[in-house]
Amino acid sequence: MKTDTAHLVWNERWATADGRADWLQPEEDVVRLVDELAAEGRTRRVLDLGCGVGRHALHLARAGFETHAIDMAEEGLSQLRGAAADAGLSVHTAPAAMTALPFPDEHFDYVLAFNVIYHGDAKIVRQAISEIRRVLRSGGVYQGTMLSKRNTKFGKGTEIAPNTFIEGDASVLNSNDDKNHPHFYCNAAELIDLFAGFELRTLTDKSHSSPGSYHWHLAADRL
Repeated sequence: MKTDTAHLVWNERWATADGRADWLQPEEDVVRLVDELAAEGRTRRVLDLGCGVGRHALHLARAGFETHAIDMAEEGLSQLRGAAADAGLSVHTAPAAMTALPFPDEHFDYVLAFNVIYHGDAKIVRQAISEIRRVLRSGGVYQGTMLSKRNTKFGKGTEIAPNTFIEGDASVLNSNDDKNHPHFYCNAAELIDLFAGFELRTLTDKSHSSPGSYHWHLAADRL
């Protein structure tokens, strides 16, 4: 069974105005850290990994960074290119998988992956984190989210791999429903193990828009 198929549902979602509506404004903690990095003056080249329609990539470009954005969902990249052109911003876009980033070693000062790398089993998550560390320079900053085991959806549905669940029928991956794609969950100790080679700056377990929708929010320096 393929466990890296979530981009299929997002490609369909990004094609409609209603599907994009909740994904146009950058997250507050992303804005806060980006502002800090801009003020420090040491960050130049940045990557929005799993950029969707580009809410964060556009913010990064406005902050003056050389901004790169990748996603497996072509429709999201198309929407981002249009928005960047309308705003007179430069954003380098490319279709790419999180497990095989098309960039040299130590290429970026900051990598963001918001609500992205937990779409898969533990092997895929570890591959994605390894690639993120590879393309970050020493001392570079990673910011992202992971699904928490406090999330009310943890343990529900079919466990297709350790700590990895599909809510619907595991025999049929439905491109119309994100619930029918793998989601990996972890606790704090497991997250710290996954991010070996990083020094945590911040780690918070936060509920998102619906009650019980806990996600880890983390920022970390590459060692």
